[in-house]
Amino acid sequence: MLKVIQLLPALNAGGVERGTLDMARALVQQGHESIVISSGGRMVEQLEMEGSRHIALPVQRKSLTSLLQVHPLRRLIRELQPDILHVRSRVPAWLTYLAWKKLDPATRPRLVSTAHGLYSINRYSAIMARSEQVIAISDCVKDYLLSNYAADLQAEPEVIYRGVDTNEFSPQVPVPTDWLENALGEFPELRDRRWLVLPGRLSRWKGQEDFIAMIAELTKQQGDIHGVIIGGAEKNKQHYEQELRALAAEHGIADKITFTGHRNDIREWYRHAALVYNLSRKPEPFGRTVIEALAMQVPVIGYDIGGPAESLHACFPQGLVEDGNRHQLLDKTNQLLRAAATPRLAPEFTLQQQAQHTLALYQRLARQKKTSAKKAEPAN
Repeated sequence: MLKVIQLLPALNAGGVERGTLDMARALVQQGHESIVISSGGRMVEQLEMEGSRHIALPVQRKSLTSLLQVHPLRRLIRELQPDILHVRSRVPAWLTYLAWKKLDPATRPRLVSTAHGLYSINRYSAIMARSEQVIAISDCVKDYLLSNYAADLQAEPEVIYRGVDTNEFSPQVPVPTDWLENALGEFPELRDRRWLVLPGRLSRWKGQEDFIAMIAELTKQQGDIHGVIIGGAEKNKQHYEQELRALAAEHGIADKITFTGHRNDIREWYRHAALVYNLSRKPEPFGRTVIEALAMQVPVIGYDIGGPAESLHACFPQGLVEDGNRHQLLDKTNQLLRAAATPRLAPEFTLQQQAQHTLALYQRLARQKKTSAKKAEPAN
């Protein structure tokens, strides 16, 4: 049996937090001991209900005062004697590394990190590359690490894609009672229309402007099309939604675009969409919305850039569009609206495969002999 400690700033909401809970659940289900260290948050209750232990430590602050947590963390690691320490964010990664490196190399746990993003290139971010084994959530992230942090890497990053929970995102999951009528009651303009859905927070690089321009052209040809933009504005950037609404009005399609704001029922929006889009104009490390929609067997169209493109190449290459090519975007949309495509999610993008691959990595590291004394850092 393995004992695994995952460390992250907090357990509130987000992809890193969901990934932590997913892995904790998988560890418990397979008979291993799962511990999570964070500053706390609203997801702690779920974590503990699913069989993991949570330990609250203030490991979230980007402040020199956080260094006061190094000694308590080292004592805790000695007390718990885990097989694996898995860090998922930069502040906890620094604290954990400083605590871990002074432990006896012959007995200390193996140190793993997951690079969830394309971090800024500086010494602060380099900590994510300094663990014994880095997990990259896509080839895009792996290539970025090799290009920018090769001197810090102890081993080649291992790609383990983030996975979608196919128990949650599946066409076989029943539609909640009255969901469609409730949605149409809230957004009556969607009735008797084919929905083209762009999920993602409102941000200048997320492609909402390209989406609006495409809807403007498309509605000249097909009268039953309606664009749906799902997601809220970033903090202190609420004005961007007004800019987007003004752009839709400028194109004469204010009545053809619906802004839903943030939604907790995204699965049903995928289910009822004719097409789903990811139009980010700069590389994203992964792009969860792509695999969620594909798991719902809905065609996805996306620019051929970054992590989202990797998912499309593997699962639905018919949906790829040259980066920023609005003409090709319109053509691809018309093509897929005429087609009867049913995408299938590749197994490597499922939560089950993600958990299996991560657990196999843990087990391999736990079995390996400790690094030679020549490479080991001295203990206190």
